[in-house]
Amino acid sequence: MASPSCLARAAHSELIIKKSRFIGCVEPCADRAAALRRVAELRAQHPGAVHVCWALLAGGQSAANDDGEPGGTAGRPMLEVLRHQDLEGVLATVVRYWGGVKLGAGGLVRAYTDAVAQALIGADKVALVRQTLLRCTLPYALEGLLRRELELAGARLLDSRHGAQVELRFGLAEDAATRLVARLNEAGQGRIGWLSPEAS
Repeated sequence: MASPSCLARAAHSELIIKKSRFIGCVEPCADRAAALRRVAELRAQHPGAVHVCWALLAGGQSAANDDGEPGGTAGRPMLEVLRHQDLEGVLATVVRYWGGVKLGAGGLVRAYTDAVAQALIGADKVALVRQTLLRCTLPYALEGLLRRELELAGARLLDSRHGAQVELRFGLAEDAATRLVARLNEAGQGRIGWLSPEAS
């Protein structure tokens, strides 16, 4: 299964359908609180708009809102477009200016779906990499070696403590962690001890 993607930055679209103007936007968004702040900003920026519909795909915080459009014609179809693209941590919004012509339920679903799909065409996607946390203890003599190995593996040093031994906590891509641990165990000749990463 392909790993989900996020967006590098916001991407926009604009459609005119039967005189109604649909302004679509897809952007990175971590959670529902951030999504609600963004929707409030859009309402302030577009006081003449009749609807600001939105869909958030962010794990357990995913949500969809029709903002007064007939139930199921805006937010849910927008969310399905994000799901279909295997995205995570993404907010889709569509601001609608009324054009005086009713589109009907099918027309609305198409309009909101298309506004999001068009914005995604120009979006810059970045793969999400699962991170693993590791924590180890080692003699001072091995600290230089370990720090060099962390740099080579692209690991991020999160914490270091110097007591009777050196204790380091770091994060790196899940798929690189197993290889790094094997290399360190060999280089350290059993003198590197592995601890639970959460305990302090």
